[in-house]
Amino acid sequence: MPGEFLLEMSDITKAFGTNVVLDGVSIQVKPGEVRALMGENGAGKSTLMKILGGIYSGDQGSIRIGGEDVKINTVDDARKYGVSFIHQEISNVPNMNIAENLFLGREFKNSLGLLDYKKMHQEAKKALDALGLDMDTHRLIAGLSIAQQQMLEIARAINEDAKIIIMDEPTASLSHGETEHLFKQIDLLRSKNVAIIYISHRMEETFKVCDSVTILRDGEFIGTKNTKETNEKELISMMVGREFESIYSTHRAEGGETVLEVKNLTNSNVKNVSFELKRGEILGFSGLVGAGRTEMALGLFGIDPATSGEIVINGKSVKIRSPKDAVANGIMLVPEDRKVQGLFLGHSIATNLTFQVLPSFIHNFKVNKKKEREIIETYQNKLSIKMASVNQLAGELSGGNQQKVVISKWLAAKPDVLILDEPTRGIDVGAKAEIYKLMQDLAAEGVSIIMISSELPEIINNSSRIAVMNEGRLVKILDPKTDEITQEIIMSYAVEEGVEEYV
Repeated sequence: MPGEFLLEMSDITKAFGTNVVLDGVSIQVKPGEVRALMGENGAGKSTLMKILGGIYSGDQGSIRIGGEDVKINTVDDARKYGVSFIHQEISNVPNMNIAENLFLGREFKNSLGLLDYKKMHQEAKKALDALGLDMDTHRLIAGLSIAQQQMLEIARAINEDAKIIIMDEPTASLSHGETEHLFKQIDLLRSKNVAIIYISHRMEETFKVCDSVTILRDGEFIGTKNTKETNEKELISMMVGREFESIYSTHRAEGGETVLEVKNLTNSNVKNVSFELKRGEILGFSGLVGAGRTEMALGLFGIDPATSGEIVINGKSVKIRSPKDAVANGIMLVPEDRKVQGLFLGHSIATNLTFQVLPSFIHNFKVNKKKEREIIETYQNKLSIKMASVNQLAGELSGGNQQKVVISKWLAAKPDVLILDEPTRGIDVGAKAEIYKLMQDLAAEGVSIIMISSELPEIINNSSRIAVMNEGRLVKILDPKTDEITQEIIMSYAVEEGVEEYV
């Protein structure tokens, strides 16, 4: 019936040169509906939403908001029609405070036309309180964590009184508590008839918070399902275009002799962390954001060296004061933020992939091109990296393929211990399945893996054992051979106050 939909995007087509990224895509969203938008990397999700958000202009098609035909050519156009975009990439200004960022571009002014800082701080405090955030509005953005900055982005969108909010991977950097705050806020927005388009690769979130889900594949509309009338298997099959039983392996790495012993490792963020890592096992590290998982890894890798404790590799005590020491002892780290810490985005895939092993094919300023090509081809094939050529810039790859390049860089250096920090953050379900299989294959080849993840299904289904951290301490190691392992059990250790460290 007329007026049933708040948003109607019809026959949206977009090409970059000869590459058609959207081919006649149409979606309709009702007031108060939370619509998941899912698909593999490169399916066209972000491009479609960037057209709605005024970042790109479509080549063909039409947009109606509230029954009115609209032309959206700029971000300001989108805002005028009540569209707000919460990007996965944080866009805050670091040298400005919270209130200034929250009202950037729409500042309050007094009767003299000057900025009304008092009112901005008052309104900023109200916006933060609505999200359950206890933050000083005078604090500079540069001093906030990624999770705090993400919550500020969400507060800005809500404060703009938007009719349609696009959320692109909104929980990627949030703690469990912050995620729950977000979901409560989404419920509140739903009750106010705000439509939300929720881009996420996390199935569990989709079924928990979304009313419906639209699937795109290769730039085409595949279908829309009510979340109560579908399941994970059906959605994955729609995304990949074939029957897909499970993204997880049925095999669980067992592990052999002890390769790494960490004894009472303490640095600026963790205290007395002790555990053993066996050859060919995947030791999963779980816990809330800020629990010390990444900080433990930074200690092992020498970025934040241990101030006390001992690291023993293959029975030999070693000192790791820098990443160079770690690499020399066979410890490699695939970092949490691949774009900032893992890749040279403006350089070629070849440069990125071979960076750690340059001495193996460069001697006396002469490059052994054959050896270089062999290294690149080995890992391109092993990890199924999709690229136009080895000269393509790393920044042009999808998230999943970027992650594969980072992993390849370290695999080429032949690690004994491979630390994977949030290995599937922001990548699609197909790429996730490939990385999970790669982890199991590496473990079978004898590589010992430490996997840090905020996704409990990922931890439970891939780990040989699970180490749970809480407030900088390792509080429990769960072994599926002897322990019942559920999300609730893991979370009980992750959130418990006053717990004793694991011994």
